Amino acid sequence: MGNEEGIQLGQGTGPLCGVKVVEIAGIGPGPHACMTLADLGADVIRIERSSKGGFVFGSADVVLRGRPSVALDLKQPAAVETVLALVAEADVLIEGMRPGVTERLGLGPEDCFAVNPALVYGRMTGWGQDGPLAEAAGHDMNYLALSGVLHGLGQEPERPHFPSNLLGDYGGGSTYLVIGVLAALIEAKTSGRGQVVDAAIVDGAAHLNAMGATLSQLGLQSERRAAGLLDGGTPYYDLYATADGEHVSVGPLEPQFYDVAVELLTPHLVGELPDRNDPRNFAQLRETLTATFATKTLDEWAAIFDGTDACVAPVLPVKRAAEHPHLAARGTYVERDGVLQPAPAPRFSRTPAAIDSSPRDPGADTRAALLAWGIDDVDALIASGVAVQT
Repeated sequence: MGNEEGIQLGQGTGPLCGVKVVEIAGIGPGPHACMTLADLGADVIRIERSSKGGFVFGSADVVLRGRPSVALDLKQPAAVETVLALVAEADVLIEGMRPGVTERLGLGPEDCFAVNPALVYGRMTGWGQDGPLAEAAGHDMNYLALSGVLHGLGQEPERPHFPSNLLGDYGGGSTYLVIGVLAALIEAKTSGRGQVVDAAIVDGAAHLNAMGATLSQLGLQSERRAAGLLDGGTPYYDLYATADGEHVSVGPLEPQFYDVAVELLTPHLVGELPDRNDPRNFAQLRETLTATFATKTLDEWAAIFDGTDACVAPVLPVKRAAEHPHLAARGTYVERDGVLQPAPAPRFSRTPAAIDSSPRDPGADTRAALLAWGIDDVDALIASGVAVQT
């Protein structure tokens, strides 16, 4: 269905073309999940709460790309009725509020199932929909801390390090929400019945840490940081500073890859490389590698190891990463409307994912998007203040 203002549904090129998603605006992993669904071809309509003034970053945030923004005053019954009318035509609803908030708004699962029994209702929280902390506030690092993941992160034995909000919000959060929604969609096609997907960051982060749990149970991972195979405890899986203050990642775990790294390092060595298989040699091995990598710049080391099996790669900021020949050749980063951003992922041979549009200001598409989704009397909703067209 289209409308005179140019928004058309079902135009996506990705494998989710034809899937319709209602997003109740939030922050963090919920919008990231909806960006992913939009990248993959779904028609997503983002419902901003006009009384909240929209998302803090507005149209500057690439996580909001790919879908129109509609502003509704959800305190008004007519606005709730409008959302339910959208839900009646949708396949998925995504919300990221605290447990019980959408129920109080009249948009909880039972309200939505009443108008669409086949709806997949995706719920994104940090602590989950139940449990002693379900109602408590929290942020990425808190969820990682309590789930047993944060304790082992970082290469300083004295304190853990948290990786921005990548591991919790997006790794354990939005990624698992998307997995759950897609699985429930497949099941709904068979059963004709929808269900609630309870995606909690604590659950997803713990699930991501399956290897850590295994190593811990086997006694192969201690409670100390920088003491294991993959956390910087081994000198051949760590970061080293270069002459210009940058860093290289050095990770030739397998013997055959380590041999390649040693061969390439040998002409430049400062000191000796002892047998790596004896942990008693780790201090000397680390000392030699530290001194050696400090003799050349990042670009010099990148040129030495480029295209080899040494498992050595430069540590790059986003702009330089986008310019790297490999990522540039793959188009891993793209520029749209002057904004550098990651391209959709993963890739599909027949139904390629795409960025449908740049981020929109809250309420910028209220009229056009509601018309495209078949809502009647849009102008009356705007005139009454139920909907806001910015």
